[in-house]
Amino acid sequence: MAVQDNLAAPPRTAFYNDPVIRGILYQVLVAAAVIVFFVWIIMNTAANLAAQNKSTGFDFLFQTSGFGISFSLIPFDRSSYYWEAFLVGLLNTLLVAAIGIVFATMLGFVLGVARLSSNWLIARFATVYIEIIRNVPLLLQLFFWYFAVLKAMPAVRESFELPLGVFVNQRGIVVPRPMPDAEITWVVVAAVLSIIAAIALVRWSVGVRAQTGHYPPFVKLGSRIAALVVTFLFGYLAFSLLGSVVPALGTNSLLPLVGAAALAALSLTTMGVYGRAFIGFAIAWAIGRFALGGMFGFMSELAIAAVSGLLALAYGWTLLGADRRPAARDSKFPLALPVLLIIAVPALIYWVTGASLAFEMPLLERFNFRGGLQLVPEMVALVMGLTIYTAAFIAENVRSGIQAVNKGQTEAAASLGLREGDRLRLVVIPQAMRVIIPPLTSQYLNLTKNSSLGAAIGYPELVNVFMGTTLNQTGKAIEVIAITMAVYLTLSLSTSAFMNWYNARVALVER
Repeated sequence: MAVQDNLAAPPRTAFYNDPVIRGILYQVLVAAAVIVFFVWIIMNTAANLAAQNKSTGFDFLFQTSGFGISFSLIPFDRSSYYWEAFLVGLLNTLLVAAIGIVFATMLGFVLGVARLSSNWLIARFATVYIEIIRNVPLLLQLFFWYFAVLKAMPAVRESFELPLGVFVNQRGIVVPRPMPDAEITWVVVAAVLSIIAAIALVRWSVGVRAQTGHYPPFVKLGSRIAALVVTFLFGYLAFSLLGSVVPALGTNSLLPLVGAAALAALSLTTMGVYGRAFIGFAIAWAIGRFALGGMFGFMSELAIAAVSGLLALAYGWTLLGADRRPAARDSKFPLALPVLLIIAVPALIYWVTGASLAFEMPLLERFNFRGGLQLVPEMVALVMGLTIYTAAFIAENVRSGIQAVNKGQTEAAASLGLREGDRLRLVVIPQAMRVIIPPLTSQYLNLTKNSSLGAAIGYPELVNVFMGTTLNQTGKAIEVIAITMAVYLTLSLSTSAFMNWYNARVALVER
């Protein structure tokens, strides 16, 4: 019996009805249209420039600028070239962006956590801050900080004197200028390596504890020894600072050593919590008295000592309460060893190399300060505005990230005996980072691009110096705008690439 062939090939369609060929054809047509559009733009621009007798090219970068810049990280004057003006604007932009990102991140994380605090007052304060700041335009906030705050400061001769030789006036903030010698480079290298080693030690120890339930024995032994040394050092510092408040302690140089030794010995017993609380109280009292005395010089010594004593007492009581919680000692990582590593190694290198770090203190003369480092008010206002504004959005990112973590994770951590701070630091925040980082990247990009608003208050950043003064003097609009766009595009792509890499590192790995 003959078998009918039912598997015959379907009839072929015309090539212009083939979905694959039609898709390729559409893409070619779109690409050709885009190319033709840009060719038309370029030819039209070239014709218009030729009609106006304007040349193109980047040779203007090597011409003398002929103008000055009020704030520069590198030497610059009227005889400098335009490419040096571009470099000054770029460095000023990077400086503001870097400082703003660091402070906005710190402030944003604090506000984000504070908004979820069980303390009614702290949570409402964070809410009010966020709702007000993020709904007020950034440019208006920059004007407020520049014109209403910094420009309203007193004149130079009536500057506010703050602790550590810092002065504030309508010309900005004057701070001591660090003057390190050549050997300080080795101290910086040692400090960086010490921090890296301390982080590696902490990560490795935490990993071992996650697998075995215990920290490595030599880490625990080293931490006990380090705790002894750190307690002695901070105890000596505490008694020395108290010597400036209590004259009886300051007249005898042996008392701080004896007191520090007693506190170190006390740290080996169960009474060590009281020693740590005393050290915190003494240091906080001395710092508070120093800071309040600098800022409120019109107050009497007795009032300053009383206020700073109350603040220090509250701080010491907080330390005592935190250390006496049952779960604190078992779940807390022994930080004495990494702290001693970070402090001792650079100090040893500093002593061995004979390095010296001096500070040039600002000195008020007839019309202005001599010496020190002056931060112009435009820069201070821009950093404050960017930090405060961006922190409000980062706080919301942090809040949403924390709330995205399943509540069961917090309950499981609580069942293990972790206190609230450890639950947040060890369980909640690591899981929330996968939600926080993507919008956090956008905020970093916004802060960098918003730094161009500094042109509105006269800060010499890239847009002000290069797209403003340089473009007006040279008339090279296409070249100047192209370079500026390339800079911001490079900064944005670099930031995105770094944050994407970090996001991949902290992302949860599913098995």
